[in-house]
Amino acid sequence: MITGDTEIKDHSPIEEYTGKLAPSVDKGLMRSVLENDKQTIDHGRLISDSINKGFSSFTPSTLFEHLVKNYSIARNIYGESIIRKLTGYEPSDIQKNIKVPEFQKELIKNIEERFEKLKEEKLIDNEGRLTDKAIDLASLILYTEELDRLMPKGFIGERMHKKEHPYGMKDEVRKYTKDRYRDIEIRKTIRKAIRRSHIEILKDDIVSIRRKSKGKKYIIYGLDASGSMKGKKIEKCKKAGIALAFKAIDEKDKAGLIIFGTDIKAAIPPTDNFPELLKEITKAKATAQTDIARTISESAKLFPNEKATKHLILITDAIPTKGEKPVQDAINEAAIAASENITISIVGIDLNKKGIENAEEIVRKGSGRLYVAKDLEEIDQIVLLDYYSLGNS
Repeated sequence: MITGDTEIKDHSPIEEYTGKLAPSVDKGLMRSVLENDKQTIDHGRLISDSINKGFSSFTPSTLFEHLVKNYSIARNIYGESIIRKLTGYEPSDIQKNIKVPEFQKELIKNIEERFEKLKEEKLIDNEGRLTDKAIDLASLILYTEELDRLMPKGFIGERMHKKEHPYGMKDEVRKYTKDRYRDIEIRKTIRKAIRRSHIEILKDDIVSIRRKSKGKKYIIYGLDASGSMKGKKIEKCKKAGIALAFKAIDEKDKAGLIIFGTDIKAAIPPTDNFPELLKEITKAKATAQTDIARTISESAKLFPNEKATKHLILITDAIPTKGEKPVQDAINEAAIAASENITISIVGIDLNKKGIENAEEIVRKGSGRLYVAKDLEEIDQIVLLDYYSLGNS
């Protein structure tokens, strides 16, 4: 079990990454993002920020009225990033000038022009609702930003580990046939050539490692979408889920998803369909309470009935809050899941002392790990670390 501030240390360097798992979105959107089209990227970030704040629609008049009536409340509702993108003004300038009639005229004009542009791009409909194209664009932005962030740090790509290896565990040395070059045992090959008094290494000198095949792994990512997760928290947790799904599928494992609050908002059994997972993660909005007991119970039903590594990782900023005995219910469900060979880890965000104690008991029953993260920037790395810690089935 791991508690306290989590630090990511001693990860090994990666080899060049060559996998291709792009989301199935409009090729024009993909090209615009890859070519760094500023307007397209700004629109994608606006949509992503809006969903993370709990919005699925906008109207110019509503935004304008909120800004004029009480700017401080409007800033809390929308956030500075959304206000900046939809008005074209810095929030501090709006706060200073919002009561000036001439400024108000310019402000509503800017807002209406930006909404018209979103309509032209088919990112919102005539009622201001986000379209499927908008969700695709937001998905693409989350996907590219997360991979751009993690690849240089060595957390996405081929994992090298002194005890485990993604292609299997070292088993025995054998004569080289058509194995991968990275499986050649250099030292044993050289020693064999020397023993044979060979000046050069011949093909018959080369020996390689036979690796045991890697067992199947089924991972489910449980994303807390309760009200307290709005904004940056849910954004960072979404990106962590995207990184996990991407890496697991690239490793030929399968990833599933459960989005929870008071109710289960989305449930996808372990799959290798990355675009499906990406889109559902992007759409998640934060509302209501946290029902961890039901989440564990419903997650257990998503795993296939076969011998394999089955693991649920829950990411939350709260202890269970729904039900008469929410904590005990969650502990009981963790024990039931463990009896079905499902392990459970929790990534807790700013949990208080009682929250940590409760989470410790849940992961103890679930034979998993507890990570207490106090820095949102760590979330994706912690989630990947938990995935890498899973043994072969």
